[in-house]
Amino acid sequence: MDYSSWAGLGVTVDGGVAVVSLDHPPLNLMDGVLLPSLRGFVHQVRADAEVRVIVFQSADPEFFSAHGDMAYLTDPDALPAATRAAVEAAPGAVIPEGMNVLQALGVEVRELPQITIGKIAGFARGAGNEFLLSLDMRFAAIGRSGQAQPEASLAILPGGGGTVHLARLLGPARALELLVGGGLVGAEVAERYGLVNRALPADEIDSFVDALACRMARVRPEVVAAIKATVRAAVPPPSAEPYVVENGFLYSLFTEDMVAGAHEQLAAGVQTREGERDLEGLLDRLAVSTGR
Repeated sequence: MDYSSWAGLGVTVDGGVAVVSLDHPPLNLMDGVLLPSLRGFVHQVRADAEVRVIVFQSADPEFFSAHGDMAYLTDPDALPAATRAAVEAAPGAVIPEGMNVLQALGVEVRELPQITIGKIAGFARGAGNEFLLSLDMRFAAIGRSGQAQPEASLAILPGGGGTVHLARLLGPARALELLVGGGLVGAEVAERYGLVNRALPADEIDSFVDALACRMARVRPEVVAAIKATVRAAVPPPSAEPYVVENGFLYSLFTEDMVAGAHEQLAAGVQTREGERDLEGLLDRLAVSTGR
């Protein structure tokens, strides 16, 4: 299949492994370009019998995906426009009632017949990290990766399945630490918490993930299907209900005060490369200075 039409994605297929590089400067934002492209790719690759394993990585050495576009908070037309584009990118794929397109993308990724792997060698926050949480497995580079859900500092909550998946992966206590505390988690803590499968030296992560993907791609598809079905029977995926609850609270928090705070954060450097290198520090300093 030809995957060249998806803006912001570089896709190569070799030996049953599709490597998908997020390449949407300057920050790989989950915006009206990258979100539809990812959903369209997922919809297309589902039917590709030549692809058995999918590795998601970033072409940017500093950022896997910074987070969702702040325009979703400041421009009332931005999220509806991104949603329309994502719907058009995956004709026939239905967004379940009560869920938003980010949540639907996560569900669609988890339901792929292929094995999905995330390779994290940069910052993944907000919707970028939520996308990673929807994959079958994740591997992080020591000293180079960082994962966070900073939404509480933005006066909202993760709305792409983050609250649901962190609670399931980490347990309630650690999930609350990351969801309310909003701290950045490096590779070694991420491994200890269960956020990633392994923390790997930065100079070894490529060879490790490549070898694993190639080994998995040699397994017959019917065997992979049987194993994935059995694992899901043992640990069922969440029902639609927690996503609907998450989505309802997300929109209830879209207040005038939240929008004003988002404008202040943008003016202070959020969604710039410099600001995003220490987003947590920037948000802490802004909160102290503004009293928000």
